[in-house]
Amino acid sequence: MRSMGEGAEGGRKCATPSTARAAEPAQAAQSCLRWAVPLPRKAGEDVVRIESRIEWVMVAQLAFHDLTLGYDRHPAVHHLDGVVPRGALLAVVGPNGAGKSTLFKGIVGIVAPLAGSIDLGGLDRRDVAYLPQAPEIERSFPIHVYDFIAMGLWHDTGLFGGIGAKERARVHAAIATVNLTGFERRPIGNLSGGQMQRVLFARLLLQDARLIVLDEPFNAIDVKTAADLFELVRGWHAEGRTVLAALHDLDFVRTNFPEVLLLAREPVAWGPAAQVLTIDNLARARRMCEAFDEEAVECPVAAE
Repeated sequence: MRSMGEGAEGGRKCATPSTARAAEPAQAAQSCLRWAVPLPRKAGEDVVRIESRIEWVMVAQLAFHDLTLGYDRHPAVHHLDGVVPRGALLAVVGPNGAGKSTLFKGIVGIVAPLAGSIDLGGLDRRDVAYLPQAPEIERSFPIHVYDFIAMGLWHDTGLFGGIGAKERARVHAAIATVNLTGFERRPIGNLSGGQMQRVLFARLLLQDARLIVLDEPFNAIDVKTAADLFELVRGWHAEGRTVLAALHDLDFVRTNFPEVLLLAREPVAWGPAAQVLTIDNLARARRMCEAFDEEAVECPVAAE
């Protein structure tokens, strides 16, 4: 249940950019609802999405039901509703602090919802591949490239299971795919940023997941590495896998991602890139993040 702001009807204020919303309520509501997708009772059922007077049926891989995520009861993502269809290639964009990383951590189960829910369309969380931001990777751990990449097989082998000839062949194939043949015995702490990102993508290849979540996958790496790794993303999309990527380069998003979710702690717009990444929507996202009350108390949650 959404909370009310402070006023005649009382209640504690909700951590939401109320100033921006009060200044333009109709416009903000329209931007949030324009790309809203009617939700099924369960992700995986047929969903009808209406956009530009065109209707078609899709199957949901991921559904957000009035989702609020945060820390210490303070929301970082606020009242998100929507569906990501199976096989989608979706960019999640927004200003710094917009909640992109928190949303991804919610999808993979690192952060539990404060309210609402996330439906994975029948997938177990172990079937979701996740690439965190580079600073979250502990590179001082004494492990070689080969062994680090082989950890991507844990779903098949278990955390302490051994690997046979077939699994070793898969590891070598993944290493070759990311152009790191010859680096197998190198400690990950001795790799460059681009090389480490190739290692992480090789591990993703071994996970063979249907849902892939990438948090700033091309940040602070060289152009050649970014281009090579995006070809893997294209390949996943062509195979019908669902890929979500948090990105900052809006020109890259406009060129390569058909669907975009613009976040500013709340959804600002969700739909085709050209219609989401407008000057007005981007300015509204900045204002909403700037107006967000970091000290607001938690949103009250309705009793079950």
